[in-house]
Amino acid sequence: MAKRKGLTLTDVLITVVIALVFSFIYSIWGGVYTALEPLGLHLNQLLYGMWFIAAVVAYLVIRKPGVALIAEFAAASGETIVMLQFDVMLIVYGLIQGLACEIVFAIVKYESTSLMVAVIAGISAALATFPLDWYYGYLGQLATWNLLLMFGFRVLSGALIAGWLAHLLYRALKETGVLKLVGNGHAAEEGL
Repeated sequence: MAKRKGLTLTDVLITVVIALVFSFIYSIWGGVYTALEPLGLHLNQLLYGMWFIAAVVAYLVIRKPGVALIAEFAAASGETIVMLQFDVMLIVYGLIQGLACEIVFAIVKYESTSLMVAVIAGISAALATFPLDWYYGYLGQLATWNLLLMFGFRVLSGALIAGWLAHLLYRALKETGVLKLVGNGHAAEEGL
């Protein structure tokens, strides 16, 4: 049976539901992230990867072009609604992070559900935040060692939280059998 490549209304709705769940988690996560700031040494960056996870989880469930981008856009938009403050910058971050993940998934032709692809997508999303942070002026005054420490922790977080944890969630969903009902109907199959 031929696989349908385009997004169906069901795909979009499932993606948005996943994104909305993560938008609530994102809004709570902001408090945890902020609580670690006084500890210094950018330890809070070890939590940063949570803000990329919706794209990876949605992709692993649906595996179609556009899902990662829609998921991160919807999660970022949902987060602004949950926090009751419209934040264009937050939505821009979501779009860029989703796009970074989308590029990784396009490279594997939306067929792989491997842990390595999820980890690379998480790392890519973390790296995509660097030019935005630079543009918005957060990084110009940091010493090189400090900058490397900050992004080292952020990339590690992208790999572990957005990559490994997302893959763990996918595996847990797959075990329930519910993924046979979504995407191309091939979500229960192993990827590359």
